[in-house]
Amino acid sequence: MNVLFLSQRVPYPPNRGDKITTWRLVERLRRAHEVRVVAFAHDPADEKAARDLEAMGIPVAAVPYDDRWKKLTSLPLLLTSTPLTLGVYGSRELQREVDALSGWADMAYAYSSSMGAFLERHAHLPRVMHLGELDSDKWRQYSERTGWPMSWVYRREWRTLLEFERRIAHAFTENVLCTPLEQRIFQEQIPGASSVVLRNGVDLEAFAPAPELAEPDHLVFTGVMNYYPNVDGCVWFVDEVLPLVRERHPAARFTIIGAHPSPEVKALEKVAGVRVTGFVDSVTEWVHKGAVAVAPLRIARGIQNKVLEAMACGLPVVGTTSATQGVEGAPGRDYLVADDARLFADHVCALLGDPARARALGGAARAFVEQNYTWETVFRPLDDIVAKCAATRPSADRT
Repeated sequence: MNVLFLSQRVPYPPNRGDKITTWRLVERLRRAHEVRVVAFAHDPADEKAARDLEAMGIPVAAVPYDDRWKKLTSLPLLLTSTPLTLGVYGSRELQREVDALSGWADMAYAYSSSMGAFLERHAHLPRVMHLGELDSDKWRQYSERTGWPMSWVYRREWRTLLEFERRIAHAFTENVLCTPLEQRIFQEQIPGASSVVLRNGVDLEAFAPAPELAEPDHLVFTGVMNYYPNVDGCVWFVDEVLPLVRERHPAARFTIIGAHPSPEVKALEKVAGVRVTGFVDSVTEWVHKGAVAVAPLRIARGIQNKVLEAMACGLPVVGTTSATQGVEGAPGRDYLVADDARLFADHVCALLGDPARARALGGAARAFVEQNYTWETVFRPLDDIVAKCAATRPSADRT
């Protein structure tokens, strides 16, 4: 099969949530199929990544992308019924690349609904839309966490993008969700559209336990730090939870690990015990320094890679319901869950004060991901997705 793969960013290297998944998808698909990638290049690093993929034998059409300019030029869409997302990720150049490859492709795989928009005109192709985090529902969550006028903007985006997703979901061969919870929401909002669950995994070799490196009273968080749910979660943790922890563990410190820290995140370093690293060469090395990993996200969908990676490293994890619900483990056995500041702090302090319990929870977490979240395990449905696309091609094409 010739597979045309579309993504919002060049799917390499696997150093952030969406790139981890898109790279794994491309890597798995190319084992048995010819894969060509069409994606946006956000910066020189993306341009280099495209060249790296080319060197691996994966052709890439990397279309230059200016995030600020695209957001600015999309503002007039507020006067229409078109989602801002389709303006922010709209591109005539990228559409031309897709059109040019549509005759070569036997199927197309779009990571996110915004990339699925480039396939609307190609109804002859079997098409897959991978909804990485239920984009429309993400905006609904944003609207509930922000004040006016942004709450109005986010609510509008939720409604308009949902209408768009309803339209194309029924036209696509398959719709991919990350968790059973997301699939249930999808089926409620878009009844009758075909859907399947394809979970994220974790690299168990790259994220392996190193308990001898853990530092007492050290709490860690990982993520891209200009992403609103990460910013919101860290601000809440520093403002509401960390003071309660430090009342009982004065030496407790919190390290925020991840690229592109926003001004709000940088300002957190003024708080005693807080460090913001910015970009680091090895996230794993920093995670290994933690005694406890925290995931205080109040807005989340899908599977949080930060949770899987910490669990794979054998760290005990304390997270909110939103952060852990996609992992499908058992609270109390595989991780601890709390949604209010006091209980969250209680869980953290209990682990800091009882290293044996912390080690036991971290060991159980590692065993859980070993059993359920290797990439080979979670990607088993991918072959069925491709087979479904092959079966829906016109008989002449299959011949």
